[in-house]
Amino acid sequence: MPSIATLTLLAATAAPLALAQLSSSKRGLCYVSSSTASDDDKIWDESGSDLTWYYNYGASPTSEYDGKLNFVPMLWGAPSSDTDMTFYNTVKGLIDGGMNISYVLAFNEPDGCTSGGSCVAADTAAETWIREIEPLKKLGVKLGAPAVTGAPTGFTWLQNFFTACAGNCSADFLPLHWYGNFEGLASHVGQANATYENMTMWVTEYAYADADLSDSQEFYNQSAAFFDRIDYITHYSYFGAFRSDTSNVGVDTAMLTQKGELTDIGAWYLGMEETGNKPKGGAAQVAKFAGWMAVVVVAAFWTMA
Repeated sequence: MPSIATLTLLAATAAPLALAQLSSSKRGLCYVSSSTASDDDKIWDESGSDLTWYYNYGASPTSEYDGKLNFVPMLWGAPSSDTDMTFYNTVKGLIDGGMNISYVLAFNEPDGCTSGGSCVAADTAAETWIREIEPLKKLGVKLGAPAVTGAPTGFTWLQNFFTACAGNCSADFLPLHWYGNFEGLASHVGQANATYENMTMWVTEYAYADADLSDSQEFYNQSAAFFDRIDYITHYSYFGAFRSDTSNVGVDTAMLTQKGELTDIGAWYLGMEETGNKPKGGAAQVAKFAGWMAVVVVAAFWTMA
């Protein structure tokens, strides 16, 4: 009998390719600060953008989006002290100050120990969660599970995390990352849903790393349409909110050209018509985010799951 992951993949790939709907309430901003932030930050909340939420890999909001986009704090890694309460206190302070904090994210790619992963042992993450994240539940905040890489080590790490939690980590939703092709993405989503079928899902980082422009655009439209029609995927944020000449996942994945203009993908993501602006590259940037290179290598493996 085919696995749920395989059935999900077959259903996704059997559907005809169509442009993603221009507007979607599920879309948010995966914010990456840059040297051109003073010019570029305002693009993502300009008139006509339908983005409603964002995260910035930290616990404190980005001032540009105050009162405009809903902020989702993240505990990126584990603090060095096993009594540290900085994240909890920061989030509680935001709530006490009147900010609407409905969700938090935790542990960015903890199974990744190179190229920017937070590299947190599963048992350490469980201890930190129980101390700093679980108490936020009493404040009405919904909790995102650790956002592991899309590589096979991610599922293993996540299983070890929940085992170490011993029932004391009540995650409400599961964030996913993916940097391979669409077939691999669809299979990965199906695999995650089969494993954690009682959780809703956020896709908080995704792109087709190092694909050319045509493949990047096709991937964007396939994946956005896929996310929009799956009820258990409630939020998604494309990894591309930067200029093409600084992109660490390929020039043609970026939502801005090297001049800071919206590319077609960028315009589509904001719910606008295509611009015709073509991204161009510059000096290579050292990759800052873990997992995507391994994902590209193993994408074929997952499509056979």
